[in-house]
Amino acid sequence: MHLTEFNSLSRPTAVEAIRPALDIPRWLDAVVDARPYWHHDALLGMARTAAAPFTPEEVERALSHHPRIGERAEGSHREAGFSRAEQSAVDPSDTDVQQRLREGNLAYEERFGQVFLIRAAGRTPEEILEQLSARMTHDPGTERAVVADQLRQIALLRLEGLVTP
Repeated sequence: MHLTEFNSLSRPTAVEAIRPALDIPRWLDAVVDARPYWHHDALLGMARTAAAPFTPEEVERALSHHPRIGERAEGSHREAGFSRAEQSAVDPSDTDVQQRLREGNLAYEERFGQVFLIRAAGRTPEEILEQLSARMTHDPGTERAVVADQLRQIALLRLEGLVTP
C-alpha cells in the first residue's frame, strides 16, 4: 500500500497492515501512532527508533514467528510469504547446504535456546552458514544484541515492502 493510504487507515487497520513486518505490539503501536508520515524515510526512521531496544520478551515473541533458516514457512499469510522470499537463495534441493543448516541450527538452539535468526535477504547460503558459525562463538549477551539487530533489519525490510513511498 502507498504511504498516503497507510496514513489514512484506522488505527486497528493500520496495526494489522504492518503486523507482518514485526509482531511486537509496542513497536506496532509506536509506528502507527506516529502517523501521519510526510515521507517514507520518516516512517522508516520511526520504525528504526521504535525498535531500539527490543526487550528479551519482545525478541522471544518475534522469534516464535520465524522458521529455522533452511525451512520453508508454511501458509499463505503475508509473513510466510516474506520468509519464503527472504530465504529464496537457500535451495531446498541442495542436500549439502540443507544438512549443514540442520546441524548448525541444532547446535545454535542447544547453545542459545532459540532459533537462529539472520536477515537472509541478499545473503547467499554460504554467507548464512559463515554467520551461523561465527555467531556460535558469541557469549549470550552479545548474541542477544545481534539477534535484536537482525530482527530490526528484517522488520525494516518487510515494512518497506508493505508501505511504499
